[in-house]
Amino acid sequence: MTQYSESTQTISVDLGPRSYDIAIGPGLLDSAGSLISERLGERQTVIITDSNVGPLYAERLEHSLSEAGHTGRTIQIDAGEQAKSFVYLESLLDDLLSEGLERGTVLVALGGGVIGDLTGFAASIALRGVEFVQIPTTLLAQVDSSVGGKTAINSPHGKNLVGTFYQPRLVIADTETLKTLPPRELAAGYAETVKYGLLGDKAFFEWLENDGADVLAGDPVAQARAIVRACEMKAEIVNQDERETGRRALLNLGHTFAHALEAETGFGGLLLHGEAVSIGMVLAFDLSVALDLCPAADAARVRTHFEKIGLPIHVPPHPTGAWDAKTLIAHMGRDKKVQAGRTSFILVRGIGDAFVTNEVDKAELTHLLDTLAVAA
Repeated sequence: MTQYSESTQTISVDLGPRSYDIAIGPGLLDSAGSLISERLGERQTVIITDSNVGPLYAERLEHSLSEAGHTGRTIQIDAGEQAKSFVYLESLLDDLLSEGLERGTVLVALGGGVIGDLTGFAASIALRGVEFVQIPTTLLAQVDSSVGGKTAINSPHGKNLVGTFYQPRLVIADTETLKTLPPRELAAGYAETVKYGLLGDKAFFEWLENDGADVLAGDPVAQARAIVRACEMKAEIVNQDERETGRRALLNLGHTFAHALEAETGFGGLLLHGEAVSIGMVLAFDLSVALDLCPAADAARVRTHFEKIGLPIHVPPHPTGAWDAKTLIAHMGRDKKVQAGRTSFILVRGIGDAFVTNEVDKAELTHLLDTLAVAA
């Protein structure tokens, strides 16, 4: 049984020549330079961060890299979901290329999921591919988006529709960076943490039911346990299915609904990604109950835990009008997981037992979303 503490723990993602480590622990930002040197040698580096994270941590990371013999500079972009766009991608690539990007340069993503996704995508296409390192500073990024090699930007047609599978060379999760995370952002990351228990580890969900409040309260041991278990599960799944042709799709529990909600709100601040996933997982359980796949008691447990922990289980008021089932289903039809014109859903037989299907009755789906619109 894994022993959880505040010490550094390392998880390996085993993908042959694309294998890499996930280092998890406090204070790792200050040893990031040496961790990178151990694996990649001394390199030219470019830190890519945003206007929220940069002022907090960029100088410390620059010092760590310099002390370890790396040379480089920092690029800071605007914070927010709007940075996952063609406009910001083009600007970032232009900045990198105009300053003499080389194939030996390592891009270092310092920030949350937006920075990680944008940096990873830029790394995958600049000079036909340069190496990059993830240093996630949010709970959501530490438990999910920094691991597995999914990179993307959004399109007016939907979330993450333009991107690549491109693995980082190293992930460094400094748990102390969570201390400066706003409570709303921390809770949003907790939603992605709970996801792992709901899709495949009932015992982990039961632990979160009892101790999840400690994760949000900043308890370092509880946070380490949550992050390590989530990364263990994601690494195991990615090892088996790197490009999401099978089991990896389970990691999208709640996301078909969530992406539709985010698209309808324009990827703005009304719903953070983790908040949309929270609502989406509730809807996935509700749909599973409606289809007689899952006990209603399990769906009730999920709702109770989310409400207790402060995660949303209902949509907020629509930003411009009213929630509409037909519109949300249209958004789902543009999801990247659509195959042969059929939308894929992750449904459940119970807590810890998720599965993928594209055989969802449209009448039941419409009824569920009509109920959603009324409830809002």
